[in-house]
Amino acid sequence: MNKADSAILVTGGAGFIGSALVEALLNRGCRVTVLDNFSTGKRENLLDFRRNPNFRLMEGDIRDLESCRKAAEGQDYILHEAALGSVPRSVKDPLTSLAVNISGFANMMIAARDAGVKRFVYASSSSVYGSDDSPVKQEEKTGIPLSPYAITKHVDELIAQNFSGLYRMETIGLRYFNVFGRRQDPNGAYAAVIPKFILSLMRHEAPVIYGDGRNSRDFTYVENVVSANLLALTADQNAVNRCYNVACGARTTLNELFLILRELVAELDPEAHGIEAVHGESRVGDIPHSLADVSLAEKFLGYQPQWQLRTGLRETVQWYFRHLK
Repeated sequence: MNKADSAILVTGGAGFIGSALVEALLNRGCRVTVLDNFSTGKRENLLDFRRNPNFRLMEGDIRDLESCRKAAEGQDYILHEAALGSVPRSVKDPLTSLAVNISGFANMMIAARDAGVKRFVYASSSSVYGSDDSPVKQEEKTGIPLSPYAITKHVDELIAQNFSGLYRMETIGLRYFNVFGRRQDPNGAYAAVIPKFILSLMRHEAPVIYGDGRNSRDFTYVENVVSANLLALTADQNAVNRCYNVACGARTTLNELFLILRELVAELDPEAHGIEAVHGESRVGDIPHSLADVSLAEKFLGYQPQWQLRTGLRETVQWYFRHLK
């Protein structure tokens, strides 16, 4: 990203992915606006940016169209990260997930259209593959969504495709595969598996693995996601109005993940060596296996995952030890 004079809106910029994007954009000299209602994002994720003259914070909810319009005004590009994540959260409270992730998405698309934004890059999800049982997930083949959250991401892709055709908007959807990294919240009922495992190990508690632990994921370090977003902003016209997998292209079971994390935590705290995981009931709506083919992103975006699993996990564990110990 070399457009140092670009004005870029990051919705959900106080979240862990959003704040990583904000950091990368500011480091490149961009003028960055964050729109966030802090329902899941955290103010402390933005503390390092407050004194940067190129940083601006707008507190607002994407379910409010006027807030979206104010945030989009004068922006060259939008990185849309704002959403209510978590499959279990959407199963428990589908209405809120539907409202935020679909109505909020449509509001931002309308605001982007009316503001003349050059390109709208948005976060989709590997959950759109749903019931598709292909061993490797390819963009052109998706199944039936298995959760309200998956439905919202599928609908967002349809809205983007529709607006691209009707209003000649440039959109790019990025299907994230199980992103992890610094600033990811390890607390709460809907925390992701990696920060939960790390926190449990740091506390010398047994992490809970839902199911038998054979479910597998393509875990993706947040810096790979940052790279994909920056590439999506500057990709040529052949890349627009498509969706791309953003992942490492490697499968890891939850049992394997636990063993790697235990080893990495034990490097800093030897007492973690003796901790064993416990198994709980499988969660409703979870996809059993998730492995990405990233060749389309490589072809059109020039994307290549620079951070593999173990390296990203080591960086993440070290970050938690610095900030939570």
